[in-house]
Parts: sequence; C-alpha cells; structure tokens
Amino acid sequence: MSYDVVIAGAGHNGLVAAAYLARAGRRVLVLERQDHVGGLAISTRAFPGVDARLSRYSYLVSLLPTKVVKDLRLRLQLRGRRYASYTPVGNGGLLVDNADEERTKASFAKVTGGESDYRAWREFYGMTARLAERVAPTLLEPLRPAWELRELVEDEVAWRDLFERPIGQTVDERFADDTVRGVVLTDALIGTFADPSEDLLANRCFLYHVIGDGTGDWNVPVGGMGAVTQALESAAREAGAEIRTGAEIVGIDPSGEVTFRDARGEHAVNGSRVLVNLPPAVLDRLMGREPVTPEGAQLKVNMVLSRLPRLKDASVDPREAFSGTFHINEGRDQLARAYEQAAAGEVPDVPPAEVYCHSLTDPSILGPGLKAETMTLFGLHMPARLFPKYRDEAVAATLRSINSVLAEPLEDCLLLAPDGTPCIEAKTPFDLERETGLPGGHIFHQDLSWPYGEAGRWGVETEHPRILLCGAGARRGGGVSGIPGHNAAMALLTGRS
Repeated sequence: MSYDVVIAGAGHNGLVAAAYLARAGRRVLVLERQDHVGGLAISTRAFPGVDARLSRYSYLVSLLPTKVVKDLRLRLQLRGRRYASYTPVGNGGLLVDNADEERTKASFAKVTGGESDYRAWREFYGMTARLAERVAPTLLEPLRPAWELRELVEDEVAWRDLFERPIGQTVDERFADDTVRGVVLTDALIGTFADPSEDLLANRCFLYHVIGDGTGDWNVPVGGMGAVTQALESAAREAGAEIRTGAEIVGIDPSGEVTFRDARGEHAVNGSRVLVNLPPAVLDRLMGREPVTPEGAQLKVNMVLSRLPRLKDASVDPREAFSGTFHINEGRDQLARAYEQAAAGEVPDVPPAEVYCHSLTDPSILGPGLKAETMTLFGLHMPARLFPKYRDEAVAATLRSINSVLAEPLEDCLLLAPDGTPCIEAKTPFDLERETGLPGGHIFHQDLSWPYGEAGRWGVETEHPRILLCGAGARRGGGVSGIPGHNAAMALLTGRS
C-alpha cells in the first residue's frame, strides 16, 4: 500500500506530525513497535494492586509550545507549580516560592548570609526570561544561522554567558554560595553527562531547560504524562491518521519503502515521505549502516509513599518542599565530585539527585480511596557505563543520599503493595534501552544541539530527500516538546525539505 507519509514510531513527536499532516489532508500511516503509543510520555500503574498512574519515564512539561496545543486543539491541562524548588542545607534550606518574593528573599538571606546572591539570582533569571521570549518562537521556524540568532537575542552578555563560555564559569562568576550555584547548574545536567566548567554540552542542556514555551516554566500534566499522549493520539486519529501498534519496523529504504513485522507476518508499505520518530542510531541500523550508540546518563526512581517524609527544616511544610523540585546534595562542589567519580567509572559516594511529587499538584493520578503520594526521583551523573554492573549499588547510594537530607529514612514512608512489597522501582539507561528501544538509554536520543544551524533548513533533514527526522534526535529536539514533529510536518507542508 502507498501513503503520502509513513511515520516510524508513535512517540509524542510522531503523533504531533501525524495530526498536523492528517489535518492538512495527507494520507498518514503511523507504525509503532509497542502495544501502545506515546513512547516515554506514558502513565503506568507500576505496582500491582496500587491505583496510582505514575509518569514512569518523562514526567514534566516545559518545551511543548502553546501554539502546538492550540493548533491541534489538544484536550490537555497543564498546571503550574507554586514552589519552584527547595534545597535542604543543614537543618534549614533554600525555598524558592514563585508566589512570595519576600519569603524567597528571606530564605536566600538565611542560607547565604546576605542579599547579594538573591540579587544575582533575580538578575540572572531575568536575563534567561528575556532570552526565552526571543528564542522560543524560533524553535518552530526554519533554522537561523548563529549570527542572526545572536542579533535577535540583542544581549551580548547573555550570548557570551550562555552560548560562548561554559555555564559553570558563568555561574561561578555570578554567584558566591555553593548551594545557589548548584541549584542553577542542575538544569545544565539533567540527562546530560558533562563537566559544566568545561563542556558547552551543559550549556545546550541548560538552554532547553530555561526557554520552554517562552517562559521556561515546568508544568504538571493533569492526569499524568499519559494524558499528553492521549490528547495527541485523539488529535491524530480524529484528523484521519491511521495508527498501527504492534508493528515493528525492520527496514527503511531511501526510496520510501518501509518494512514492518506484526503478528500476521512481514509487510511493506510505501510513503512519498517517511518521517522517523526513532533515535538516529536506530535509523542507521534500519538502513543497514553501522550505528553510533550514544550514552544516556540518569537514574530514575519511581515511588508511591504512604506519607511524605519529615524534613529537618521545621519552617517548611513537606507539601511545599516536595511539590516543587527538591534538590538532594546538588551543591556546586558536590556536583563536581560526583562527576569526577562517575567519569572514573565509579558510583558517586553521594549521588546528586532531585525529586518531586506529582500528586501534590495533581491528585487525579491517584485512584479513589488511595491515601498516598507519588514521588519521582531523577539522579544526575549516572552514565550508562556504571550499569548494569553497579545497578544495586547506585540505587542504594542514591537512597542513602536522600536520607542524608531528611529527618527520617525514606524507606519508612514507602507504601506497601497488597503483596507486601515496597512501591519503588528504578530505571537505568539499560532499562530504557531494553524496555523502550532507546540506544544507550539516552533520553534525548543523542547529544543536544544548539538552536541554530544552516539557514532555511528545519533541522529535520537527512541525506535522503524522502526521509526526515521527527523525533528528539532532530536538531532542537529533546524533552516532551512536539517541536521536531511540528517542524517535520511543516517541512513537508511548506515544500522546504
């Protein structure tokens, strides 16, 4: 059979592309290996007998543009978080309260001993906010060359500090307190194994964490990440796209022929164009080329708690501390030490990590009568090279790390499933590779790129005119954004690919 467009993979970007193209009258087929759509943007009842829909892999939304939501008329609700973050420090901590500037200022003064770092914080994030307003709209347009984006930014200091020199140097220059430095740097290290004092890869990671939708806000999807997928799937199907699950792609030819295997055997379809919502390394394999496997770097731990753990800081309610990002041993020096150890092939003594509780902002993910809270932990500086050899050690060290900043062991707060087992699961890069097909367990499919490039291109092109990327491995990909899916669709609809 022949289609206008065959989309390989039904992750959220593939669904975005399918919805745009089908709405434009194209005949679209989406093929998905798994028995469900959504890729990493799914909700799961991870623990038998426990009615809590966890966002098992990806868990927050920032890069998804409002334009995509409106264009596709997505039935989706995103909810903001009042508390940006809380960072335990001794028997106190640093609280960033988006709704109470004076409380945040007082918290900075208590932790840092003065007002200078708070002023620097306000100035720095004022700069990133202005940058976000200017750069975010360009993510849905053909690429601009670096010089043109620099002119658009209209801030030479911002360009120097965020694009040209390592973000670690910028942070060290602007902030004096180790805790504050670490809070800023974590956005440069999520899913990225890099030394922020030397490697501009950390800058790219930081940029995508602060420019999302022109605000940089990280929002909670009501109903969990699966609600995002459901909205996109509905938009694609209602527009007329055909979606087949249980269809594993086994070959892609430059001519547009796609071979796939399902329960009935092997089949071939033809597309005038093929959009690949798969990691570049998978595309290489499907086209008979030697793949270059990237290295993922994270430890994800999903939990359901019977109650929130007590804090050492009596001035902060745990519901406040855990509804934003709760930073664990992520001071500047702690991050540097952990990187050195992981780079040497060792599990960090004190792994840096962060957690948040989705259910505090969105209790709809909990079933009726379930008195519990969900907790998601994301561990930094956990490259794939540490696994599977040190899996148990890495999980144990991470739990010791969080316990070191709490007033009681987290294990005492874990909900027990009906069979008596604690509600906790860990996902390493190798688990992601095995369960979802991500080479190296790299959540961005490959290292992030700058949001600029060859003028006139969309950043989705390959060396084959009929084949485009529409997943996180495309330029300006990464995270739950839908941006590569939108751009691949626009490249076809505008005839500029």
